[in-house]
Amino acid sequence: MIHYAAETFTPDERDVLRRYVTNLRQPVFALVNLPEVVKGALFARYSRTHKTLRRLLLDEFVDDLDISGDETIDATVGVERAEQLYQRVFVEYGDDSVAQLGAVHLACEQASNLLTKILERGRLMSYLEQSTRYLAYDERVQGRYRYHRPPSVMSSAVGTRFIGDVDRMFDAYGDMVRRMTAWLTDHHDAAKGGTVSSVTAKGGTVSSVTAKGGTVSSVTAKGGDLARRRAIRAQAFDAARGLLPAASLSNVGIFGSGQAYEALLLRMRAHPLPEARSYAQLMLTELRKVIPSFLRRVDQPDRGIVWSDYLEANRVAMDEFVAELFDDETPEPVPEVVLTDWDPVGEEKMLAAMLFPYTDLPESQIAARVREMTEAQRLDLVQRYAGERTNRRHRPSRALERIDYRFDVLGDYGSFRDLQRHRLLTIEWQPLGPRHGYVVPGLVDAAGGGEAYDEVMELSAEMYDALADAVGPLEASYAVAMAYRVRYSMQFNAREAMHMIELRSQPQGHEDYRRIVTEMYRQIAEVAGHRAVAAMLSHVDLSQGVLGRLGAEEATVGRRSAKPA
Repeated sequence: MIHYAAETFTPDERDVLRRYVTNLRQPVFALVNLPEVVKGALFARYSRTHKTLRRLLLDEFVDDLDISGDETIDATVGVERAEQLYQRVFVEYGDDSVAQLGAVHLACEQASNLLTKILERGRLMSYLEQSTRYLAYDERVQGRYRYHRPPSVMSSAVGTRFIGDVDRMFDAYGDMVRRMTAWLTDHHDAAKGGTVSSVTAKGGTVSSVTAKGGTVSSVTAKGGDLARRRAIRAQAFDAARGLLPAASLSNVGIFGSGQAYEALLLRMRAHPLPEARSYAQLMLTELRKVIPSFLRRVDQPDRGIVWSDYLEANRVAMDEFVAELFDDETPEPVPEVVLTDWDPVGEEKMLAAMLFPYTDLPESQIAARVREMTEAQRLDLVQRYAGERTNRRHRPSRALERIDYRFDVLGDYGSFRDLQRHRLLTIEWQPLGPRHGYVVPGLVDAAGGGEAYDEVMELSAEMYDALADAVGPLEASYAVAMAYRVRYSMQFNAREAMHMIELRSQPQGHEDYRRIVTEMYRQIAEVAGHRAVAAMLSHVDLSQGVLGRLGAEEATVGRRSAKPA
């Protein structure tokens, strides 16, 4: 049995909450009887607060709701009439099409950072996850640090050691946050005109990560002390987050259709991670209180169960095949980011796709004409199609989906967590472990924290080895610090490249994923030779700066101060 911390509420709070959430104690619950804009605002606030969604609803939203007419509603008892209605519609219209039309806001709390990646795998859902950038993760709940304690680990011979070592990792994280906050406060312009290395790569078989360096930005008073303090706080959290173990707990808000939830639950029920399978049952229980018939097939023997069995059988068969095929092979050294596949004539195909909707010609005829175009004509076409992109949200249409890129990435688990949430791409990842070494932020070394950082990495690797022997490598991953590298492949078209690379290269982003996506940008232009595509990515930000978050915080403070009282 997995222990989940249960919240306590006053009788008056329980009276209000039962109108809007499907249970008052479990870590999974659905939101009901609320305007869509309120549910969206709740989830938006969710990612930047330590509060649970129920507490957030009580503290910051209830006063703005009219609850005077809601006394008879009790969402915690299910919706029998809805079940009857949905069943009748299903019988008349068919389940798959109707299941796309009912959606649920589901709060998924106290999920490990291994589980969150499973929850966020589906393309046709929306997610908001608690951020490591805005929250201190060393705060305790009911006297305990917030991390998952797998039953198999706790009952093993190393269960006590697991608690002690992971507690030490959280202690070290808190110390590092304080160290980085003090250093950034005192030395924000000490290196003005100098450089700070991007990262130091240690261990593993990967080629060393290039430390490009960059001028350390001085922090001005332009945005006031509030913006400066927030920027420093965010940067300190960024620098320290690699010390957190993958067992760290997070809250995830999910919005999706009944069909999308069905697909997610079928995958989770077939997953080898016990936490995923048990959490799927919690989700199914709550979802059935809101969209019961949409999920009727999940645990039927001839439907959902046989489907999950199919997924599990395929996974087991592949594990066995790979074990035999590669036996004792070890990874060869490779750079952090490698463009492994692209279409040499992809730009020509993209140009033809740009022209296609504006003519009545067959595509073969358009492609032949493109091959005859001069370089100046091609450039003119691209410029007209992309238009004047005054900001990165102005994106041209679907012709950019005609061309694909596939990258092999060996990056730290922290940055993988951020990039994995981009849903309009194909991403696959390998198991998390310490075998590929880890990344130390340049700021940590600059602040004199490198030795303390290395000690946590050694502790994490030793704990992983002990757990792997006791419970197997899958659950041993809970002990792996987020600074350790994981290998994953990313395949996406040029339109998604525009969205992801421009967004993730902004100065307020974490230095680790900024480094990864800017290298993708360079390889699209130089390795693939697709300079026309690269030219359209006009909002990629290649600047360096220790407090890149400052501009965003100044803007936020400015917007808030401009609001009428």
